[in-house]
Amino acid sequence: MAKNRAVKRTRSAPSGEPSPGGQTEPAKDSEAAEPIRWLNEEELQAWMALVAVVTKLPAAMDRQLQQDAELTHFEYQVLVGLSRAPEHTLRMSELAGFTASQLPRLSQVATRMERRGWLTRRPDPTDGRYTLAGLTDAGLAKLEASAPGHVSAVRRLVFDSLSPTQVRQMAQISRRILQGSAELH
Repeated sequence: MAKNRAVKRTRSAPSGEPSPGGQTEPAKDSEAAEPIRWLNEEELQAWMALVAVVTKLPAAMDRQLQQDAELTHFEYQVLVGLSRAPEHTLRMSELAGFTASQLPRLSQVATRMERRGWLTRRPDPTDGRYTLAGLTDAGLAKLEASAPGHVSAVRRLVFDSLSPTQVRQMAQISRRILQGSAELH
């Protein structure tokens, strides 16, 4: 494993990718460069496993929802977010936070969902700068019809292979990762 030192970017240490080391030279043009803290073998294996999960799991969730409910996973999350809100209504900005999305993407999806009759949008009467999204009866019915198949897939793909202790650890680890990186918020 390479020692922590400033390095030039090379083929063995591509930009943005963790690396267990490699034959690299110290950077000559920057004395203030922070040393690269390469991943050790255990960290690299954990990272690669996490990358596989965050790549494959959303695709599997999308496939299941598309086949069984003619919904995207994102649309499902919008329905879930609204169903959990008081009076089934949220500001679009809060719904964007719940779905971990940007407002422009959420607005495009909300337009499609409005056409299908699953949600409505209206100005917030307490502050006209905001827009409220509300779940319709048809949207709630769509969620209720879609949830059993989706929950079965989540159980099969995630929870059936974990012990209760591992489920708690997964929740703690996920929260820790999210808290540790402002870039994820």
